Amino acid sequence: MAILTAGGAIAATSAPAATVQPPRWHGALSITKQYFGSTIEPYTGLNTPTYRYTLTNARGMQVELLSYGAITQAIDVPGRSGQTADVVLGFKTLQDYVTYDSPPVTVNGGPYFGETVGRYANRIADGTFKLNGQTYTLPINNGVNDLHGGLVGFGDHIWSQVGALIDTKSEVGVTLQLVSPNGDSSGAVGSPGCPDGCTGFPAQLTVDVTFTLNNQNQYAIHYQAVNDSSTLSTVVNLTNHSYFNLAGENSPAGSAYGQYVQINADNYSPTDTTQIPLPGLPDGVPVAGTPFDFRTPHTIGSRIDDVSAPDNVPASYDSLTNGESQLLIAQGYDHNWILNAQTPQTTGPDGLNLAARAWDPGSGRELTVWTDQPGVQFYSGNFLTGTLTGISGDTYRQGAGYTFETQHFPNSPNNPDFPSTVLGPNDTFTSTTIFAFSSNGFF
Repeated sequence: MAILTAGGAIAATSAPAATVQPPRWHGALSITKQYFGSTIEPYTGLNTPTYRYTLTNARGMQVELLSYGAITQAIDVPGRSGQTADVVLGFKTLQDYVTYDSPPVTVNGGPYFGETVGRYANRIADGTFKLNGQTYTLPINNGVNDLHGGLVGFGDHIWSQVGALIDTKSEVGVTLQLVSPNGDSSGAVGSPGCPDGCTGFPAQLTVDVTFTLNNQNQYAIHYQAVNDSSTLSTVVNLTNHSYFNLAGENSPAGSAYGQYVQINADNYSPTDTTQIPLPGLPDGVPVAGTPFDFRTPHTIGSRIDDVSAPDNVPASYDSLTNGESQLLIAQGYDHNWILNAQTPQTTGPDGLNLAARAWDPGSGRELTVWTDQPGVQFYSGNFLTGTLTGISGDTYRQGAGYTFETQHFPNSPNNPDFPSTVLGPNDTFTSTTIFAFSSNGFF
């Protein structure tokens, strides 16, 4: 059962994981489905079962995926020595995800470990935008802005399986679906995050996300969002919010800072003090000569505290930045990198563009991120404070992990110079990101 606590928080219960779908094997690929506990689904108010899908390949890689939040709970990957480690941060139980991952609070709603984020990933300034000839308002849950869909985003819902499990000779996986109603994230006057009331997002949106694993150690996420309205446009920005630590999620505190990162971007989007991209800079500013230059590999920690270094923000923006370093504003890296135009040299699986790479010297594990999106939000886990206990029983602190959130740019609904995130009536949005792992060496 699941109950509503006295404070209004949803309490979830878990049961021992009982297999309801036997493993199916194709070329040493397998997939299983297990019950993961039940909790209240916010759309219906009903206690609803959740499931965990386990995807395994012939090379010892395994992905744990939850129907709650369409969350990537764990990714086990072999290292240079053959030893396998879980390389994403996560929680052990459904109760932990409900309580801590993105709880409906108005101050920095949570870490969003592994979530499928929507309806709009990243920030929308002041929780407001204009579309369809009217102004739409959203809950404020991150300073003065709306973040990751508001108080109850896609990661707080229970997704439904669509069709049979995918179990072909080349890949295993599952498609999960969420139907987001017209007015999603609305709120009455005086409700949390909505002191003046919130209209929510316009138009009903049906989102299908297909997660697959193949024997090339490629974990692929394919998004499809259909605007079901024949009259209303909406805005859409979807991403996966996994935090990576290629040394293993239970590695010593700060271990992620010693891992190398490379980002395929000549420019990044500097922000104001509320972490909204500065106006009038549709192409951002050059990374050259700044700690934001990851065009060649650097460890995350090597320059993260160098707030005296140039950040290439014009002095004319001092009124919006208080003249502060971008590293100081974000307490580290938490910015949109504008990906370079695709070339034959940066074209990878499924014809996708190179977004980023990461490498852990100790284990030899390497991650390559491929996408068709125009940007990637590289976030260095700045707001992990040691208050959360992870899946292995260790606390997560700064330097425990980092994200590569492939997506459109923050606050695009209010910035016509950015690539558009508007999805017209009856239109369909599609996107694919692949997280590819190896232990072959340094990039």
